[in-house]
Amino acid sequence: MALMLAVGLWGLDRGGMWGDESVTFQVAQRTVPQIWRLLHDVDAVHGLYYLFMHAVLAVRPDEVVLRLPSVCAATATAGLVGALGVRLAGPRAGLCAGVLYAITPMTGHYAQEGRSYALVAAGVAGATLLLLRAVDGAGARVWWVYGTVVALTCALHELAVPVLGAHALTLALLRVPRRVWSGWVRAAGAVVLLLLPLVWVSQGQAGQVAWLVAPGWDRVERLARNLTPGPAGPVFWGSLLLMAVGLRERHTAAVALPLLLVPPGILMTVSQVRPLYHDRYVLYALAGASLLVSSGAARVAGALGRVRFDGRRMRVRARHVHALVGLTGVLALTATFLAQLPVLRQDRSAAHRPDNLAVVSALALRQMHPGDPVLFVPSVGRLAALAYPKGFQRARDIALRGSVPRSGTLWGREATPDELRRRLASVDRVWVVAEAHALDPRRPPSDLVERTKLAVLAEEFTVREEHVRRERVRDDVVLRLYIRRRPGDAPDGCSAADGPSCPSASAAAASRAVVSSSRRARSMRISSAPKPVEDAMRRGT
Repeated sequence: MALMLAVGLWGLDRGGMWGDESVTFQVAQRTVPQIWRLLHDVDAVHGLYYLFMHAVLAVRPDEVVLRLPSVCAATATAGLVGALGVRLAGPRAGLCAGVLYAITPMTGHYAQEGRSYALVAAGVAGATLLLLRAVDGAGARVWWVYGTVVALTCALHELAVPVLGAHALTLALLRVPRRVWSGWVRAAGAVVLLLLPLVWVSQGQAGQVAWLVAPGWDRVERLARNLTPGPAGPVFWGSLLLMAVGLRERHTAAVALPLLLVPPGILMTVSQVRPLYHDRYVLYALAGASLLVSSGAARVAGALGRVRFDGRRMRVRARHVHALVGLTGVLALTATFLAQLPVLRQDRSAAHRPDNLAVVSALALRQMHPGDPVLFVPSVGRLAALAYPKGFQRARDIALRGSVPRSGTLWGREATPDELRRRLASVDRVWVVAEAHALDPRRPPSDLVERTKLAVLAEEFTVREEHVRRERVRDDVVLRLYIRRRPGDAPDGCSAADGPSCPSASAAAASRAVVSSSRRARSMRISSAPKPVEDAMRRGT
């Protein structure tokens, strides 16, 4: 636990939040009624986590406090994995399992992320330990505690539900008596009943994960490498070998193997029909890998401890063998940790995350003047202004309608196409914060408001200047200053081969799309434009 705490606190202040963290940060600072309203339309799967973080950020709203619950949860999980190892295979195996969990790069990554995945992993590890206590005959009260822990864990993220399947397989492999099955079925049934309302609501919000794709064998290989202390080289292959040896320990394998295989297997299978799988959703399966590796290592150490050597000039006694084996284990764990230091160090950089919204805000702060209108393309780019308002406090969000927290959305409701045209008609210059993919003429946006933005920019404005930061930010975010085109000015010249770097080509394509859409609307005798629907496909939700 001390090692995990040190790894988690190391470089915790990266100097920037990425998109998902910024959502946690700004939603958790809303009032409870505002959070409740949001959950009716989006992110119900994270509702309990947002309410928990609302209390945490009430102490101090900053990036370090945002990530501290994940650090504490990862620390607790390392201790729980160690306790599982002690219960299943002895103190040495427990110590090894906890250390392996702490030094695995995947653990360190999510220990420093302001999302619920580390907390879910702690809940699953705690529930698994309670399951073993119940199997050993600790009494009926343990089943109620077990059910409560599983229910809270699944409420933090409903895709933790497959852990019930893993626990059912564990009971089957252990061949427990009927009374144990009876207690578990009651607890699991209560959990399922409590989660049904959450599942029903979240089904209507499935568009949030529409960006996921059906996983193939490449994702299986990637997960296998993520669940080991080293993704490649001798550490990876040595871990697989020790896992195979650990399968010989029946009691440990009955607990660790289902935890390792069942949740990813269920989600990957379901995802062939309806994609729901991502590595972070099964972070809790890593505990199974650590237990198997430590069990294999303990079995090898036990075999070596029984070796005796009596020669004419040297005698190796049993205590010498045990000391040598112990020293070898310590050196192996130390070498594994040192081998992962470059990976862990790289992970402490904000550039290693999908985006860095602090960079976008800093860029806006240097370039924008007081009162400058700003347009976000697409509207999800407003997360940078919500997470780091200092960079945009002098600017005027020309497309936003009302307050974002009161809107019951993640990044606000925008003006209708007609209203947006009127607003843009009143300005001679506008800053555009855009993601590169949103300006790609080969990928016109489906939302009418987004198409209107690009159409107006193509028809009435021209690019005056463009700023791009070298740091890795969300899909290469660019900051462009558009000024109103004077009569007789020609559009910026560029060819179709220029792709997304050509603003006039992308905007012209959007303009044609808007005109075509308007003509279809008139032919169908639609009297008013459709109400814009918020784009729910936030990457990484």
